[in-house]
Amino acid sequence: MQPALEAFPPPGGPIHETDDAAVVHVDLTPDGPRERAALGWLDAGERSRRARFLYPRPRREFTLCRAALRSLLCRELGCANAELSFGTAKFGKPFARVGGNPAPVAFNVSHSGRHGLIALAPTGRIGVDVEERSTKRNLDGYIRLLFAPEERTALEKSRGRERVELFYRLWTLKEAVIKAVGAGLSIDPAGFGIPPGMVQGERTGVFSFPQTLEVRWRLENIGNDRFAAAIAREAP
Repeated sequence: MQPALEAFPPPGGPIHETDDAAVVHVDLTPDGPRERAALGWLDAGERSRRARFLYPRPRREFTLCRAALRSLLCRELGCANAELSFGTAKFGKPFARVGGNPAPVAFNVSHSGRHGLIALAPTGRIGVDVEERSTKRNLDGYIRLLFAPEERTALEKSRGRERVELFYRLWTLKEAVIKAVGAGLSIDPAGFGIPPGMVQGERTGVFSFPQTLEVRWRLENIGNDRFAAAIAREAP
């Protein structure tokens, strides 16, 4: 029998819910007992992958996020941890299997610093991104590489903390929808723009890539004072 997993999911439940999708926060602060308990949930392949991380921080992030994901999926799918495994799509996006068969659930994981986020939905494509805001990062190079012209204009007009907030809000929205598509580095983040209302601060919006206007994505800014974060989900 698998050992009980401590503190997954957090007692407070999802930090965000919309329709039938939910986002759960995973605490990634150093905690030896929690990491040891989480390690008990990983299978042999995941333990091998964990061992390849050279530094404690990425090793801890992977262990805690993967154990939390397993715990949540077992609860969602009504399966034992030993029945759960993962496959990989064409561009590397993972999907869940139960007893070797694809499971009826969509998920995505992101982590940054002390914070991990897991997004779950019963169907459809979903993506999530979280970033701890840093005032020490030189943003100018990233702005030129990552953002569409209208977004660059807004960022260049902003200053100080406002600029940091806007940078991370736009970046997490872009990352969330890129991850939802599951096409990895084949999508140029500077090749599309976030809905103008969301650039100005609206919390939700609907978006389509220029090449696939028939596919619509619902974007949500779910950041707070601790981190910037966003979720993207394919609209019906």
